Amino acid sequence: MDLHVAPADAGLSHPPRAGIVDLGSNSVRLVVFEGWGRNPLAIFNEKAVLGLGRGLQNTGRLNDAAVPQALTVMERYYAVARGMGAAPLEVLATAAVRDAENGPAFAAALAERLPGVPIRILEGEEEAALSAEGVLLGFSQADGILGDLGGGSLELVELSHGRTGAIASLPLGAIRLADRAGGEVGRARAIAEEELAKLPWLAHGKDRDLYLVGGAWRALAKIHIAQTAYPLSIVHHYVLRREEARDLCGLIMAATRRTLERLPGAPAKRLQDLPFAAVALRRLLRATGARRVVFSANGLREGWYARQLPERVRREDPLLSAGREMAGRYGRDTALPAALVAWTAPLFPEESRTEAALRKAACWLSDIGSHDHPDYRAEQSFLRVLRQPGIGLDHHERAFLALVVALRYEPELDAPWLAAARTLLDSIALRRAEMLGEGLRLAYTLSGGTPSLLSGARLAVEKERLVLRLVEGAGVFAGDAVQRRVESLAATLGLRAVVEVAAD
Repeated sequence: MDLHVAPADAGLSHPPRAGIVDLGSNSVRLVVFEGWGRNPLAIFNEKAVLGLGRGLQNTGRLNDAAVPQALTVMERYYAVARGMGAAPLEVLATAAVRDAENGPAFAAALAERLPGVPIRILEGEEEAALSAEGVLLGFSQADGILGDLGGGSLELVELSHGRTGAIASLPLGAIRLADRAGGEVGRARAIAEEELAKLPWLAHGKDRDLYLVGGAWRALAKIHIAQTAYPLSIVHHYVLRREEARDLCGLIMAATRRTLERLPGAPAKRLQDLPFAAVALRRLLRATGARRVVFSANGLREGWYARQLPERVRREDPLLSAGREMAGRYGRDTALPAALVAWTAPLFPEESRTEAALRKAACWLSDIGSHDHPDYRAEQSFLRVLRQPGIGLDHHERAFLALVVALRYEPELDAPWLAAARTLLDSIALRRAEMLGEGLRLAYTLSGGTPSLLSGARLAVEKERLVLRLVEGAGVFAGDAVQRRVESLAATLGLRAVVEVAAD
């Protein structure tokens, strides 16, 4: 029997891909992005910690032991990126290569091994500007001071409600600071304080946020997450109050190597740099007067990606873009979310602009479990939202949206996997998530996930009643399941349920 089976690779394709290699003083990393969406989707991310800039402060040269390793790693990255069809592909070299006397020779050797690949040696301010664009892709209204700590330099940018201001680059990378201080934390404090004093505009950060970029600072966040048993192991958008950050830095600065090795979450390859990353952060907290620190997984690489995007895409709301992107990948009907937004609106007559945006995003995400096994739709959808790589969501938003989507599938309310969301949300947000989740559950029960059927039903809140009005002959009716879910939603709202049927 001819089943017309096509060859395995027939017609297969993928969205456009782009690759960026970040060649830093401590590590080199290749990231391959897929698609050109508002929230970059990294489908490959590999890092090698080589210490290319270690010793540069004293020798003026790249680390001789690391150069051959770097060339080998770069040849691998070239092969991977080409094999994945990444175009454009570009190499961005930062402090170590730009400051080393043998940096140009190293770049020339790279060019021979990576034919056709642009190799850009960034100046400090250009590096800072790219990092700022990456941060703004994840924090569109960022307001405060950005610090990007590499191995060789510290890039600093003033951000004002999503716009960049003053920019500077200082020789305070974790490796260089350690070298300048001769490995002594006390001397490093004085060096960092002296360098930061050259930038009086840092004081504009008082009582604002300090956005942190860079692997060594992300390592501090991971340590704090592990120490506090925080329910979400995602550094991006992780927030510490000023005093929490100061205490963490103090702990790391005073710790012996053996103590650092025993700290949960401490990365082995960064242990010797952690005390100096902590010094830089603590001095920066003093110089800025920031009220809290906000960690960003975005930086230079995402800034490069942002520059490839059309301006109209960059201006999209990151939260709603994340919802639309997931709905496109996992949902059944992209016409339904807009109908759900209108349908659920009567339940929230006094919502704020932020709350309305979250409700809209939840409507976009509400059908992402449609292709999963029925017994696992709630859990799978919950985890998909909570742990998604999208950069447009802070931890509160992740938890709220994940809980709403899970409740739409009517899970066991004491399911242990729901605990993370309940830990991250306050009582007001929890109640709102319950209301929206139950409202969406009713909408899907009525409509079967189709906009045409949903148009045959309306919700209204009238005095102390929740009224569900059904259009006779529209394909919707008040069966047992509908009646039960209307009553459940009404009870959550503190109202009495009423179902009315009328001719169109």
